[in-house]
Amino acid sequence: MQTKIPCVIMRGGTSRGPFFHLSDLPGDVATRDAVLLAVMGSPHEIQVDGIGGSHSVTSKVAIISKSSRADADVDYLFAQVEINEKRVDTKPNCGNMLVAVGPFAIDSGLVPAKNGETPVRIFNVNTQSLVEAIVKTPQGQVTYEGSAAIDSVPGTAAPVGINFKSAIGAVTQKLLPTGKARDVIDGIEVSCVDIAMPLVMMRAADFGKSGYETPTELDADRALLQRMESIRRKAGVLMGMGDVSKNVVPKMALLAKPRGGGIITSRYFVPQTCHKSHPVTGTVCIAAACAIPGTLAAQIAPLAHAPQGIVEIEHPSGKIAIDLDADFSNGQLALRRAALIRTARRIFEGFVNVPRAVWAGP
Repeated sequence: MQTKIPCVIMRGGTSRGPFFHLSDLPGDVATRDAVLLAVMGSPHEIQVDGIGGSHSVTSKVAIISKSSRADADVDYLFAQVEINEKRVDTKPNCGNMLVAVGPFAIDSGLVPAKNGETPVRIFNVNTQSLVEAIVKTPQGQVTYEGSAAIDSVPGTAAPVGINFKSAIGAVTQKLLPTGKARDVIDGIEVSCVDIAMPLVMMRAADFGKSGYETPTELDADRALLQRMESIRRKAGVLMGMGDVSKNVVPKMALLAKPRGGGIITSRYFVPQTCHKSHPVTGTVCIAAACAIPGTLAAQIAPLAHAPQGIVEIEHPSGKIAIDLDADFSNGQLALRRAALIRTARRIFEGFVNVPRAVWAGP
């Protein structure tokens, strides 16, 4: 009385979720979304009837297929499955889940492995952008063991290099979607930037915060969250995204000066809760925004010039580093490199069952 669907659960960066082949899921979007809701156990606050982890970073899905594009090896469709709502959002991207796409594609035979390391060209369907992953493949096989460590993930693993090749205007097709480096919404100065992820940046101090609070402390401040959400919705309209009340993009970040040797401190919202660490796409956006004259990030970052090379962003669980080569001065739109080192792990492989009343299969 249930339909079995081939499934691999993977951790990518600081996120985790099931990976599916596109061909193993329903062809029509409505049925596919119903299947993903059943898989994760939504809507339910602890997703007790599915494999979701009751948190935004563990209620994510990756759908992979062989790409028909000449410049890509595989297509990657990301789906954020809402926990307490009967809704699946495919508008945003997830850079952490993206980290696991390369290893999954090679393990699945979609990309032939090379001896040593294997580049995987990934086309992100959500944002219509290209990303390159460099996966360690000694003796022509993916290895998940290694000495690379990232904050918020225990232990070490093999490094996976991620380079965002076409991140500018990922969703809105504009670097500055409102046409300005800074806007004022509800009396709060904001910077709306779209690089890898549309993001509404604000100063923590403007809300009476230090910017060093824990996610638990920020999540407990319901008045803060409501005020920020009001700003986010109005920013969505200014960014040309329309009514974003039912969407998880744009995301939000409260920024402050660094205190641990980084370039800036960030508390990132996804958007209803504060991220326990920091997402990859948000890292690309904030680091690059530090190089955009006039943005709040550029004002806060303690540099008199655009950041280049290794840039570190401080977050609740430590730091995340990015190798940045960008030039947004004098009207330039050059993001030559935005590369991160993350890790991934294959956790489970087998089948996930959904009721046949949801989907009877192919």
